[in-house]
Amino acid sequence: MAGDLTADLPDLSRLALGYAPPAAKRQTAALMALDERLATILRQKREPMLAQLRLAWWRDRLGETPDRWPAGDAVLDAIRDWREPSGLVPVVDGWEVLIDERVDRAALDRFATGRASGFAALADQLGQPRGAAFLAGRIWALADLAANISNRQERADALALAQAGGPPPALSRHMRPLGVLAGLGWRAVKSGGGPLLAGRTAALTAFRVGLTGR
Repeated sequence: MAGDLTADLPDLSRLALGYAPPAAKRQTAALMALDERLATILRQKREPMLAQLRLAWWRDRLGETPDRWPAGDAVLDAIRDWREPSGLVPVVDGWEVLIDERVDRAALDRFATGRASGFAALADQLGQPRGAAFLAGRIWALADLAANISNRQERADALALAQAGGPPPALSRHMRPLGVLAGLGWRAVKSGGGPLLAGRTAALTAFRVGLTGR
């Protein structure tokens, strides 16, 4: 079933997902697929009001009981059995911050907090420590954003926020995909930003973190 969720994932997410143990792969793929759905809404935000309506739809679905969800959506079906799907609502809130044309450092902090909360919810679902997952998720969220925005001030603010949190913590085997994302994110932050898979050592960093967690 995880394969049904990965078709639209970026290469980095697919790479990281490869380090998930079988017991965590479906849940991790579900979170990544949800995040990518929301990111796609923002990439197509030529009409901000329409983007807000689409994000509101996801917020409403995640905030209600799964028995009220429509059938046939691969992402919703994958998180239907989560104990607390409402824990993913902050991910929607985080992405919504970027609807504004310009975002300041406080808004970027809210974005990172919202997106990282998705990994904290995943940690809860998998019975893993949520604090470390949240910290690692923030680094990845900010590094990923910095690699994909053109505004110099916003990019500098995102990198500064990522650096302020320090290096990512070690994560358990169940959270190893996040470890890969955060490890590559921290590598990009230290080098001044840019694509997380850029450079000769990116694959080696992913391999090392994927195997050891650090």
